[in-house]
Amino acid sequence: MPLPTDEKLLALSNNLIQQFDTIFGEHPSFRPAHAKGTMLTGTFTPSEEAASLTRAPHVVRESTPVTVRFSNSTGLPLVPDTDPNADPRGMAIRFNLAEHSHTDIVSHSVDGFPVRTGDEFLELLRALASSDLAAPSDPKNPKPIEIFLGGHPAALAFVQTPKPAPSSFGRESYFGITAMRFINADGVVRYGRYRIVPEAGNEHLDAAAVAAKGPNYLFDELKERVAAGPVSFRILVQLANEGDVVDDATIHWPEDRRVVELGTIALTAPVTDDAHEQQRIIFDPIPRVDGIEPSDDPLLELRAAVYLISGRRRRSESAQ
Repeated sequence: MPLPTDEKLLALSNNLIQQFDTIFGEHPSFRPAHAKGTMLTGTFTPSEEAASLTRAPHVVRESTPVTVRFSNSTGLPLVPDTDPNADPRGMAIRFNLAEHSHTDIVSHSVDGFPVRTGDEFLELLRALASSDLAAPSDPKNPKPIEIFLGGHPAALAFVQTPKPAPSSFGRESYFGITAMRFINADGVVRYGRYRIVPEAGNEHLDAAAVAAKGPNYLFDELKERVAAGPVSFRILVQLANEGDVVDDATIHWPEDRRVVELGTIALTAPVTDDAHEQQRIIFDPIPRVDGIEPSDDPLLELRAAVYLISGRRRRSESAQ
């Protein structure tokens, strides 16, 4: 996939990566965000109702192989799974359609995002980078991050959203950040956001339970879980109603909106040579497949560029 030609977009993307490096430090061969992760392989099987929503190839086939990456937040490769900053957790799904042909879902464990635009996200990261969070607040001189959150209610709501640690990557729900345009074989268009729900049900830990866990408890538990049997999730799509805002990741749609089941994924084995494959794979938040198109959400092109630029850097570092 070529880099975008929009110079403003490229500059913003590089500035965002630089801010992640400033906050977390540079860690060659790792992602600047969600650095600590692991990958599994498995199969996606579409539901009977999926074709009513989209004509995408993985929905009209009997099944499609998938590669899934689970991750902690932050750009720290060794962040403890027990660290509150490790939330939200990430889940990225690649549907392997053919050799050099795929479509992806990139999601995290909070339903929403703190900002609507890339410029706001850069402002947020700069405020975070310039704030000494370990020092007590001075009411006469608030920290830059406090000033930013005070002027951005959606970002404050995101920060204040409870993010309890899961007992397992396989017992957490994940949410697509941006809306997509789903088009079926009759050309009917519906906007929707992904929701990925564990078949085993959600389970979260209280503070005492987290404190008793080891720094890699989620990764260790996932190895044991997949060795004992498939780790399964339902992929759902919450549909927007006429008039719902579909280009703003900070806006949640009401829970009464219709939900369509796209299908299920069953993860059955760790990826061979996991560390190497994590360095090479570059997930793409833009679907780039017939039957699923990006919405006009301004975060999509930016996220795609950031992932591509940082992914190329990661590949280059791993090849040295």
